[in-house]
Amino acid sequence: MTFIRNLFLNDKNILLLICINAIIIFLQGFPTINAKWHHSFIIVDDLISVLFVIEVIFKTRHFGFKEYISSGWNKFDVLLIALSLPPLLLHILPVEATSNIGFLLVFRVFRVFKFFRFIHFFPQVESIFSSIRQAMKASVMVLIGFFVFIFIMSILSCYFYQHISPEHFGDPIISYYSMFKVFTIEGWNNIPDEMVKNGKMGYYACFFTKLYFILLLVFGGIIGLSIVNSIFVDAMVSDNNDELEAQVGLIQEDMKEMQDKLDNIMLMLKQNTKRE
Repeated sequence: MTFIRNLFLNDKNILLLICINAIIIFLQGFPTINAKWHHSFIIVDDLISVLFVIEVIFKTRHFGFKEYISSGWNKFDVLLIALSLPPLLLHILPVEATSNIGFLLVFRVFRVFKFFRFIHFFPQVESIFSSIRQAMKASVMVLIGFFVFIFIMSILSCYFYQHISPEHFGDPIISYYSMFKVFTIEGWNNIPDEMVKNGKMGYYACFFTKLYFILLLVFGGIIGLSIVNSIFVDAMVSDNNDELEAQVGLIQEDMKEMQDKLDNIMLMLKQNTKRE
């Protein structure tokens, strides 16, 4: 029993299970391989899901429920394991029931969530997520302002081109999505080009439409996104700089203590030589 408990408490073994599960689901994506080994893949995948549940049980008993669940990563693990459990219902329910509720087969997609447990084993993952949290806090108002700007321009564009290009600006929601595509820069010119080609606008209207989208690209896609990116990156870098400064401060304190000790030793040596 002790051997089994240590087996599930060792994170290396859990990582191995995750890797095996990833390979199994990867192979299931190939129709020829899946057709030949489908049932074996399903059994191994469900067995690993059960092993993950046993892992949670052993760790809960070993560390205590409150201590185990107090960790954010453990909460994350439990959530991912819970999301991967619905496919097991297909084995528990009778055949007649599963034929009537075949939609449960969709739950098999949830087993992919187990892959996210890889994140826990990334080096310095705590520091990375801490930097992301700090960056999000620092740039939240800029992000809100950016999305509000998109919202305003989407409503304006909706009133401008609602009847000219309903597929892009038929209502504020469709218009918002179109504006978002323009602001991401990728393929920004497709929308105005399609509007010009449909022949519903005159020469001057086509010219000002292209100019309008160029200005949207410059102020929203280039300047706006650059501001958001710079604030986000600056916040992440500054958080790392704070950690480095703290480490440098600790090193300086240690060096000062060592210097003080060396001074005391030199003073004692001088006093001893005078006595002699």
